[in-house]
Amino acid sequence: MRVDVAIIGGGAIGAAAAYFLRSHPRACRVAVIERDTSYQLASTPRASGGVRRLFSLPENIALSNYSIPFFARFDAEMAVDGERPAINFRKGGYLFIVPPAAVRVLERNFEIQKANGVQVEWLERKDLKAKFPSMTVDDLGAGVLSPDDGWLDPYGVLQGLRKKAKALGAEFVNDEVVGLDVERRRLRAIRLKSGKSIEAEAVINAAGAWAKEICAMAGWTVPIEPMRRYEHYFESAEAIEPLPYIKDVHRLAFRPEGKGYSGGVPNLDEPRGYNFDVDHDYFQQVVWPALAARFPQFERTKEKNTMSGLYDQNEFDATPIIGPCAGKLDNFYLMAGFSGHGLMHAPGCGRAIAELILDGSYQTIDLARFGWARIAEGRRCAEDGIV
Repeated sequence: MRVDVAIIGGGAIGAAAAYFLRSHPRACRVAVIERDTSYQLASTPRASGGVRRLFSLPENIALSNYSIPFFARFDAEMAVDGERPAINFRKGGYLFIVPPAAVRVLERNFEIQKANGVQVEWLERKDLKAKFPSMTVDDLGAGVLSPDDGWLDPYGVLQGLRKKAKALGAEFVNDEVVGLDVERRRLRAIRLKSGKSIEAEAVINAAGAWAKEICAMAGWTVPIEPMRRYEHYFESAEAIEPLPYIKDVHRLAFRPEGKGYSGGVPNLDEPRGYNFDVDHDYFQQVVWPALAARFPQFERTKEKNTMSGLYDQNEFDATPIIGPCAGKLDNFYLMAGFSGHGLMHAPGCGRAIAELILDGSYQTIDLARFGWARIAEGRRCAEDGIV
């Protein structure tokens, strides 16, 4: 098979890239290689589904400013033959809460967000208590609420993007990449487990937590590691007022889901590796105490269900790596290292990579700062919005 662009990885990132490549005015043939079309272990269906603009890097804010409205009209725009996907986008808001020691960082980010067109509300401790009376606020310094943000169904997004991309002519190949043929600074062909191969003018590595293994096949070492995290579903024995998606500096993050709540506390010290086992003691020892300390109603909560999934953690600066391995492999593009923010930025990044490949440069959102050069030169591009 010969195509213009081959995408390795058919999750939300890869499917979004396929959609925007096929939607581009310049026609191109696209193939998406996905080894597990059931997505049993894929990261996208195991994501929390949060979408927010509360970042400090203008690029991340711009990606959210593009992607969230895209999700708001997703059901209509991704319809195929009159059938609409259902992603259940809910504009329930996002709330960052911080102790007094982190107020200056929160305030600096608040000003950056306002300057980049984000609707945000600054909440002092008394304001937090007035808006959310069940919340324990004695240890807090302030909070920032973005009412236009919210959450959605990750699996619905994945299937919607995949079906629309296929309807537009993208080919989805159910196979596994086992090797890459490189010649004179260009990736010439992708070898598959079936014995077949795909030749492409450009190749996108959107393999998420498995991206480093694909890069290694071309002799490219990247600082991306799989990091296990849990998504817990739990319910409260007592009623709580309607809540936004709440996140604090100790990494507690949760949101309403059905009759209960979905969330957790990612452990950045989690040993890296492809581990999908579930330690049910983690909820009791880490998540439950954090919940109960913030909302007394959670003192009698119990874990109802837990999923384990993988972040494609960028160990260098936790910010995505987007673009070619310039100077080494000019036609091999990486879209990985999102460190937990891939789903929410999939539309913006999908459009950006389509522009970079087909137009030769970014047209809508300039993501040059997220390129490989910063890694090669040791320049961190850290996101302070994750307080």
